[in-house]
Amino acid sequence: MTETDGSRDFFYTSSDALRLHARIYGSGGGLPVICLPGLTRNARDFHELALHLSRHGETGRTVVAFDYRGRGESERDANWRNYDVRVEAGDVLAGLTAMGIEHGVFIGTSRGGLIIHVLAAMRPGVLKGVVLNDVGPRIDGAGLAQIRSYLERAPKPNTLEEAVAIQRGAHGQAFSALGDADWDRQARANYRQEDGRLVPDYDPALLKTITSIDFNEPLPELWAQFHGLTTVPLLAIRGANSKLLSADTLKEMERRHPDLEAVTVEGQGHAPLLETGDLPATIAAFVARAEGKARH
Repeated sequence: MTETDGSRDFFYTSSDALRLHARIYGSGGGLPVICLPGLTRNARDFHELALHLSRHGETGRTVVAFDYRGRGESERDANWRNYDVRVEAGDVLAGLTAMGIEHGVFIGTSRGGLIIHVLAAMRPGVLKGVVLNDVGPRIDGAGLAQIRSYLERAPKPNTLEEAVAIQRGAHGQAFSALGDADWDRQARANYRQEDGRLVPDYDPALLKTITSIDFNEPLPELWAQFHGLTTVPLLAIRGANSKLLSADTLKEMERRHPDLEAVTVEGQGHAPLLETGDLPATIAAFVARAEGKARH
């Protein structure tokens, strides 16, 4: 394990012998927080939030941010069909076991939230609180189709400045609240240097998982799995401009969950940057509340 940028790199082996990676922040005695990124994203998305949460509270806490297989520092899978939320949920559990973490508050952005729904069915006791970032048991097919279209057609930048311009050009209207530093940070999280050029930090074969979706058929809904989340506190965050999580779905989540706090982030779409605005303080307060409930 090596120390870098306020975090420690942690490598472990999956059940099918892939070398997988996570970042660990802090080592305090508070309830751990586990961060799960979106489809093509990686642990770097949570860097600023993880630093904040690991230092929050009387004792601080351990915060873990995962790279799924095929993303970030984790090894790529030769079989793209293993880029599946059930497999990735198993990888997360394997990583937590290797770290000696029994349970915690889980923060899931987009695909990370879907993995949390799977965990609610696989091992509900691991969840002591949940933050769902712009995702729920019902996904808007139009929003997912938009993501697929962008990923299939995204230009290839040669420099970080070009990467920022591409991101801003594609998403600027939905993310009017972001400033220059936010766009720069996102570009740095999205890309890595490889042979002197910038490349997206994920296995290109990952896109087969969404190009194979038939949008003429209804997308499966996860209300049964969502019911498994109703025994723990839940913070549901939605970007006001999101096309993936509708306002109606968020209202239905509120109706079905007895302890759900809903937050709508103005000037952001799918998915809100969790280190921006009041979100770090809101999430830290939620984690503290979940910790208090877990003790009783």
